[in-house]
Amino acid sequence: MSEWARENVPLLTAICSVAALAVVFGAVGGAIPSALLPRASDAVLAAIPHFNAAVSATAIVTILLGWRAISRGNVERHRNFMITSFALFTAFLAAYLYRLIHVGTTAFPGPEAVYTYLYLPFLAIHVLLAIVCLPFVFHALLLAATRPYGELYHTRHAQVGLVGAVLWLISFTMGIGVYVMLYHAF
Repeated sequence: MSEWARENVPLLTAICSVAALAVVFGAVGGAIPSALLPRASDAVLAAIPHFNAAVSATAIVTILLGWRAISRGNVERHRNFMITSFALFTAFLAAYLYRLIHVGTTAFPGPEAVYTYLYLPFLAIHVLLAIVCLPFVFHALLLAATRPYGELYHTRHAQVGLVGAVLWLISFTMGIGVYVMLYHAF
């Protein structure tokens, strides 16, 4: 990467985070018209939540394997697992937003008390963690992308990456919980 990128990781982190959140909030808020995207069949749209649950479960595994790899000193394996985790996150988000733009949100099918006292707080924490983890994940990835391995020890990559990975793991796990409540528990 360029020297400019190397010297401006915090700025790039902010730009990537704001851009990603703008797309998400734009889709959630209805600012992205569905006419911009070709519409898949109803079967494909119905399959996206199940696909995303599988992607989330796979991402949990790749994050844990990446964590294990770096704890054993295997940098290349760690890098590959974390890049895979980010690719899975990107696939999840693209599929989720695509469905959201075409179908909208999914109504909670369970009892009102469960909706109010369990589902909404659980969903709120999941969404909050997903938002908060973004800058940590982007910062760790950008540090790794702009420096040779040996220089990462002189950065906050390990600390930022740890926080990002923990938040990511919890968010992905809670996302599967949201999926179970929406599609299987009730």
